[in-house]
Amino acid sequence: MRDSFLPVFRRSVRESWRGVLGWTIGLAAVLFLYLPLYPSLGGDGQLEEIISALPKELVETLGYDQISSGAGYAQSTFFGLMGFLLLTIAAVIWGSAAIAGSEENGRLELDLAHGIGRGQYALESALSVLVRLAWLGGFSGLVIWGLNSTAELELEAPHLVGAVAALTGLAFLTGSAALFAGAAAGRRAWATGAGAGIAVLGYILQALAKQSDDLEWLNALSPYAWVYHQPPLADGVHAGGLALTWGLALALCAASAVALRLRDLRG
Repeated sequence: MRDSFLPVFRRSVRESWRGVLGWTIGLAAVLFLYLPLYPSLGGDGQLEEIISALPKELVETLGYDQISSGAGYAQSTFFGLMGFLLLTIAAVIWGSAAIAGSEENGRLELDLAHGIGRGQYALESALSVLVRLAWLGGFSGLVIWGLNSTAELELEAPHLVGAVAALTGLAFLTGSAALFAGAAAGRRAWATGAGAGIAVLGYILQALAKQSDDLEWLNALSPYAWVYHQPPLADGVHAGGLALTWGLALALCAASAVALRLRDLRG
């Protein structure tokens, strides 16, 4: 195993392809369920009537204030809600299993005994999580682009690419947080809590920020707001927020390698 190229990454991808296929099918089902509905709902004002009947605070929290446009509809239903939820769940599962899960089932110690360095193990695990999330994000973008004309969304290709990069980066941040917690604590429960906590806290903070101008400063603490405060499908992704999200995710991956090297394994 010592002589093979990227052994941890290759094994992880090979062993997880069925799960990735399942997530891919799930994302396709969500996209084909929601996006084709837009012409029948948005064209005759039905969406505006439905949204106007809801409390203003709820509409702003869910991002439904711009749902009458194709870009706003895709952002609200998929990128800001269902796609975010599904990719976050996948990222937390994969991130918590990569190091903490392997340590709890004994595989980590066995691999290290065969000449794989701890830093290498952590970085290859992070790469595996990233590649799988990139596949899910890229696949979603291709499906959305394929439905763009028939669903009358009128999306621009550069904006769609930016939205996919934002969604993938947001999911990778949660996965990296789970990976780091797993490397530092060695327990899957802690890793899952860290990854899910980042996602939930980020969503809650941006929701609170929308309730009052006095709370708008909370957006600075929310990764969700970093990439979605400026609607990426309508106005293009915010470059600074996107760079911050990806930069923090990569920093957590590097920190995972350091944490695993410094800690005694529990087994």
